[in-house]
Amino acid sequence: MQTNINPKEVQAHLSQYKGDKYVDGWASLWDKGDNLPWDRGFPNPALEDTLVKQRPTIGAPLATDAQGQSYRRKALVPGCGRGVDVLLLASFGFDAYGLEYSAAAIEACKKEENDNASWYRVRDQTVGTGKVTWIQGDFFDNAWLQNIGVPLNGFDIIYDYTFFCALDPSMRPKWALRQTQLLSPSPAGNLICLEFPRHKDPQSAGPPYASSSEAYMAHLSHPGEEIPYDNGVVKHEPLRAPSKDGLERVAYWKPERTHEVGQGENGVIHDRVSIWRRRN
Repeated sequence: MQTNINPKEVQAHLSQYKGDKYVDGWASLWDKGDNLPWDRGFPNPALEDTLVKQRPTIGAPLATDAQGQSYRRKALVPGCGRGVDVLLLASFGFDAYGLEYSAAAIEACKKEENDNASWYRVRDQTVGTGKVTWIQGDFFDNAWLQNIGVPLNGFDIIYDYTFFCALDPSMRPKWALRQTQLLSPSPAGNLICLEFPRHKDPQSAGPPYASSSEAYMAHLSHPGEEIPYDNGVVKHEPLRAPSKDGLERVAYWKPERTHEVGQGENGVIHDRVSIWRRRN
C-alpha cells in the first residue's frame, strides 16, 4: 500500500540528516512509501522538447568512435526517482542510466519500466531504443561507476531536474564539482539542467530549495568553490573569471511546456532550461 507523504513531512524528516547523511534521509522516505510529493508520474515535457529541438546542440544518440564503430551515447539521471526521465532518454536512443541511493527507489524504477513500457515508445525506428540500467549508489561516490564499468568523465548527457534543488545549498559546491568529474569532454558532454524552483521564496524551507538561474551559473562556473549567499540569494560580487575547470553555459531558454509545479498564476512558466559543457 502506498503512503502519501506531504512536503512539510519531507522537510521535517530531512532536517535530521545533515551533510553526507542526506542519502540516508531520502532512502528512509522511499522506505516509508513510494508515493512522494516530487513525483509527477511522467517525464517533464520540457525534457522531451529539449531532446527534439536541441538535438543540434546535444548531439544524436548514436556516434562513431575513432575506429569507425558506432556506439550509443550514455545519459545519466542522478536522483532519478521513479525513473521516468531515464526511460524517456532510452526511448530517444541513448543508453540511459538511472541512479538512486535507495533500494526501494530502484524497485520503483523497475516497476515503472515493466508497467508502462508502451508509453516510452521508440522515437526513431532507425535509431531504436537504448539500454536502461538502474544503479543503486551515492552520486558523490565512485563505487557505482566501477560497478557498471563507466569511467570518470564517461557520460555524454547528464540530466538534472529535481536533484540540485533537493540538496541542502551547502552541498552545491560539491554537486557542481561532481558534474565536472562525470561529464564527457566538450562538445560531446552536455549537462541539461531544468532549473526549478526559480520562483520560490529563497528564505523558505526546503527541499525543494529555491534555485535561481544565478545559483546554477555561480556554482557551475566555479565548481567546488564556496559561493556566498545573502538570505538565500547568491550574493553579487565583483566580476571574477570563471574557473578553468568550470562549465560554460551554451544554451538557455524558457521552455514552452513544463510541469505545473514550475508554473505560476495563469500558467506563467517560471522554469528555465540550460545546457552546460566543460570548458575547452
